[in-house]
Amino acid sequence: MIIYRNYRNKLRVNKLLDKQNAEIEGLLLNILPKQVADELQKTGNATPQYFERASVMFTDFKSFSKIADELTPHEVVSELNDCFIAFDAIIVKYKLEKIKTIGDSYMCAGGIPVLDEDHYINIIKAGMEIRDYMEIRNKERVELGSPPWDIRIGINTGPIVAGVVGRKKYAYDIWGGTVN
Repeated sequence: MIIYRNYRNKLRVNKLLDKQNAEIEGLLLNILPKQVADELQKTGNATPQYFERASVMFTDFKSFSKIADELTPHEVVSELNDCFIAFDAIIVKYKLEKIKTIGDSYMCAGGIPVLDEDHYINIIKAGMEIRDYMEIRNKERVELGSPPWDIRIGINTGPIVAGVVGRKKYAYDIWGGTVN
């Protein structure tokens, strides 16, 4: 009976550990591309990579500081969250990699970390879909008596370096003239 109880306890513990491991893996993949996460787990480092051709898209909202001053913090974050969740879905659809958000800015890239010959087409399609999403959202805002959030979208293609720097709060980032 004792052996059976110990066996059942080990099964329960292993199930719990497997579940926690899957949750940790999911969180890691939410922060880093799979290839980078795998390398970090195996070696403790992520080697920066040079990409001869990648596409980068950067968006922000025109006069955001003025808009933010007129709204409560909750309203600002709620509106940004709604927009960025929609942008996230769009970039996944076009096989792009979200790089980061900073305030009202959203950056993503195509052709990294997995090479994709259609990255420049996909990033243009994503940019057009983001533009269309904001047009619809702004019509709804105006109907409710709220000011529109005019978006600016910039796209560039060229060489970049991508990787992870530092040891705390890992973030996959990109650098180079194409980004700037």
